[in-house]
Amino acid sequence: MNKQAADRKKGLEGPPEVRAFEASGGPNAPPLTLAQTVTERLRGALLEGRFAPEEKLNEAALSALLAVSRTPLRAALNRLAAEGLLDYVPNRGYSVRGVDVDGLGSLFEVRGALEGLAARNAAERGLSDALQEAYRQALAEGDRVMAKGRLLPADRSVFSDVNSRIHAAILQGADNRMLQDMIRLCHNIPASSERNVLWDDYHWLRRSHDDHHRLLEAILLRDAPRAEQLMREHIHTVKLKRGLRVMR
Repeated sequence: MNKQAADRKKGLEGPPEVRAFEASGGPNAPPLTLAQTVTERLRGALLEGRFAPEEKLNEAALSALLAVSRTPLRAALNRLAAEGLLDYVPNRGYSVRGVDVDGLGSLFEVRGALEGLAARNAAERGLSDALQEAYRQALAEGDRVMAKGRLLPADRSVFSDVNSRIHAAILQGADNRMLQDMIRLCHNIPASSERNVLWDDYHWLRRSHDDHHRLLEAILLRDAPRAEQLMREHIHTVKLKRGLRVMR
């Protein structure tokens, strides 16, 4: 198995239990079906960038990788296509939704405006003690990854989770259901997902994580304009970095 295949297998087998638990609605919800579990694993791998944009998905290979039959796999693929993560063409099957430079730029402009508003709202409303603790714990885990001074393959899924938890805490703090729904639509494009971290430039990622510290400081100081501006700048740097990658 080559490195790309190994990374993909790890992505599919990595944090699915956490994602499945979150998708289930908590400890009192009924257990997930096999199709739902497969959906959560695939969704996580897609959002983490384990598959390339416009890559055609081979059902036989995925079925073997996930150790499931075609029936739950096809149900998962159909669900993810309905969510906009995959494209489907009759007689050709499913492929990962791609985006060109112009489309990526537009997407990040919208995401920057929406997440900037979320940061502003979170600062105006203030974070609950529980959200502050969740944010601080995620920051600490990110700090431990960054303290190594280099990006290790084993840390990619850890930092992906850190990034997701930080943005989720801010979004929950905004306490705006419509805003949450709109931002989740942006995150349903793999290139724009908060789970898909750019794991190829330590110094850039270090600066990006430092943004998370500055954001928390502004939110706790209830400095809404600064929190919004910091988030817009944070998303803008990702936009520039993603744009350069797409053009290569």
